[in-house]
Amino acid sequence: MQGSNASFASFPGGHPSTLEQTAQPKGTPLSQGTIHDGIWNRPITAILESLGSTAAGLGRAEVEARQRRYGLNQPLAHRRRPLWLQFLARFLNPLVLILLFASGLSAATGNVTSFVIVIVMVVLSVTLDFAQEMRAENAVEALRRTVAVRVQVRRDGVEVSEPVDQLVPGDVVRLAAGDLVPADCRLLEARNLFVNQAMLTGEPYPTEKRVDPPAVPAQDPGEAVDTVFMGTSVISGSAVAVVCRTGDATAFGQLSGSLQATPPPTAFELGIRQFGFLILRLTVFLVLFVLAVNVLFHRPWLESLMFALALAVGLTPELLPMIVTVTLARGATRLAQRRVIVKRLAAMHNIGAMDVLCTDKTGTLTEATIRMVRHLDFRGEESERVFRLAYLNSHFESGIKSPLDEAIIAFRRLDVTGWQKIDEVPFDFERRRVSVLVTDGAERRLVVKGAPEDVLRLSTHYEAEGGVERPLDPAARAELDALFQKLGEDGFRVLAIASKAMGPEHVSAALGDESELAFAGYAVFLDPPKASALAAIHALTGAGVAVRILTGDNERVTRHVCAELGLTVTGLITGDDLRAMSEEALRARLAKVNVFCRVTPQQKERVLMAYKRSGRVVGFLGDGINDASAIHAADVGISVDSAADVAKEAAGLILLDHDLSVVHDAVMEGRRTVQNVTKYILMGSSSNFGNMFSMAGASLFLPFLPMLPTQVLLNNLLYDMSEAGVPLDNVEAEALAKPVRWDLRLIQRFMLVLGPVSSLFDFLTFYALLHLFDADEALFQTGWFVESLATQVLVIFVIRTRRSPWLSRPNPVLAGLTLGAAATGALLPLTPLASFFGFVALPVSFYLALAAAVAAYLVLVEIIKRVFFRHLAVRHGVRGQAMRGARRS
Repeated sequence: MQGSNASFASFPGGHPSTLEQTAQPKGTPLSQGTIHDGIWNRPITAILESLGSTAAGLGRAEVEARQRRYGLNQPLAHRRRPLWLQFLARFLNPLVLILLFASGLSAATGNVTSFVIVIVMVVLSVTLDFAQEMRAENAVEALRRTVAVRVQVRRDGVEVSEPVDQLVPGDVVRLAAGDLVPADCRLLEARNLFVNQAMLTGEPYPTEKRVDPPAVPAQDPGEAVDTVFMGTSVISGSAVAVVCRTGDATAFGQLSGSLQATPPPTAFELGIRQFGFLILRLTVFLVLFVLAVNVLFHRPWLESLMFALALAVGLTPELLPMIVTVTLARGATRLAQRRVIVKRLAAMHNIGAMDVLCTDKTGTLTEATIRMVRHLDFRGEESERVFRLAYLNSHFESGIKSPLDEAIIAFRRLDVTGWQKIDEVPFDFERRRVSVLVTDGAERRLVVKGAPEDVLRLSTHYEAEGGVERPLDPAARAELDALFQKLGEDGFRVLAIASKAMGPEHVSAALGDESELAFAGYAVFLDPPKASALAAIHALTGAGVAVRILTGDNERVTRHVCAELGLTVTGLITGDDLRAMSEEALRARLAKVNVFCRVTPQQKERVLMAYKRSGRVVGFLGDGINDASAIHAADVGISVDSAADVAKEAAGLILLDHDLSVVHDAVMEGRRTVQNVTKYILMGSSSNFGNMFSMAGASLFLPFLPMLPTQVLLNNLLYDMSEAGVPLDNVEAEALAKPVRWDLRLIQRFMLVLGPVSSLFDFLTFYALLHLFDADEALFQTGWFVESLATQVLVIFVIRTRRSPWLSRPNPVLAGLTLGAAATGALLPLTPLASFFGFVALPVSFYLALAAAVAAYLVLVEIIKRVFFRHLAVRHGVRGQAMRGARRS
């Protein structure tokens, strides 16, 4: 990927002589702006001296001073803007700016009262929006920090765990397999260190890193073998390194604009955007229409402009971003009480729509308490030789330590002081094995531990009684394979152990050495089934989420675990099957297969993408380094708090407990979130739009404005305040029974059906005011303000549920705000504030007529709502039957 490499090499100050050109006084902490590729082309002693640090790290007091100087260790792309800038940005809405400008012109012509009212209305509306959204975002940020990536760092000579964003130049950190590199660092120690630099260089293969710099100075960061960079991850090995650059000063920070691709918008976000464009087109049309009519009738142009702009503000769902954020944040807070942390709010949309969940077997179907229970030779008998070889391999392995390695070490402690490690071929998920070259002074031996199928394939001999190596003929191979199959059918996980005597000339290990092995035996492990797994899977299946098992274990172990749990295996595909299968063949089998065994990380990702291309919304639950790519590829990436850093960073949701039941809770919360946002949009696209359309229509035949600009803004403010309780509303169980997808066509149809009903009652109000109450301009504007606000806000009791309104209880906050807004609008003309807004007192008979009209309106909306959704259900049922019939044929 030449483009990526070119970008990496060209960040500011990329010339080797940069550091020397800006030499610092001795002992002075090095300015980050002067550290570029000099951190890999200078002696480490010079780097430490320039940083004012040592291999023991920094003291707390010095760290605090540097934190004030350098700030948080975050690239600019990850930082939030200052609050005052975020608040002022709310006023950059073009409609609001034009409205403020027009009201300023009004003040210049002498109408100062109108100007003040407009300013107050706009500020109140923006403040309400800003305060609610900031409170929600702060709550989510606090939750997110509880699962923030941490790093082992030396402070005051003691190694402690700190959040990555607290690092400063001069800190000394320890890195291990699975860690994200927290900053640009120079290596102090390295042991079999391999790093994935694909984020910066585009190179997909791991790069070896070591302390010794190359003989020829590196000209490009990608070639710097003694330096690791923020944004990369440790594949295997371990290291100690000194932090040289943090935040924006890192290579990643300076390239974050070009390297950090914005995640593609979710279906929900696209739907919100499309709805916004729809409202924008309608707004532009109505504003131009109102302006044209008023100009045609020779009405005052400034007042007409302000009315048109106020109408546009009323039509614009300006609270939509706040409603979305607050609803998502409330859902995230509720999930936190169930020990699920939402890292990215967008994940809430997708988990509500998720209809396929792919998950590993370990920790999901099993307890993830892996114990080594046996160590068997070729006859299936206990063998101390097999255990010793397995122990040597796991003890000296410096790469990814799996739970199986930990189980071997924990089984029994062996004294290996006489043994020394010479070299290692690290584990990778394609080979599925790790080899360690060791010596006890008398012999050198390559010890191999890995997947039985692969180790058996590489073995040409086996260790018989007394350690005698005999040829692995077909009969012996079949016998070993039968033992492996029997262990798998009994539910045991198995690793094969083999070795190979090496000559004294071997000072390193290579992939080519993994051949002609002597098979020693099997290390046998037990991971008992999780009792709660079946109930969780049934709950997810009942909620419309199909659960699929993707595991690296063999099919016999997986079938045994499924049988123990009572989980039916409807179809099974192995990694070997996948290699021979085309994309079309894979997609054709997805509906009938629920278990995938012996799959590599790349194959997991391939299965996920096949589901996505089939139109499914896919979640993936994983916790290992090998799961990071699949988590990233899924619509909903889920990991656990104990997972590798790379897996946690890729995930949108973090489970504090490795349990499928909490995933079901998250699915329900995601659906509740989308349903509540949809309520607000259905409100805005029906009654609110109908009222604003009525205003535009009224301007055709009225000799005056149907409502003053300040009255329109007040109407909009009270409506917005009434809707602030929508994120808290209750959602019925039947609305959560199936995956919830964003449906813009439903909203458009709902608007086209209910919008005219709202306008019909508005025009009936016009008729009553003009002909029954003989209203003048002020009485007409007051009466219609009260009626439009009442119908606009009270209809939420009907729209918020598909049940009968009296059978579904709204949240008390929503009910209180809605009734309060309607009461405020009705009583405001009777208060001293009425004159400020151009209101006059209404007769008692109007309020009686208003009560009858609102009741009739709500009854009519309820009838039309039932007919609408019944018709919709019939259409969907017919379409579903047709689709099922097509699938059967």
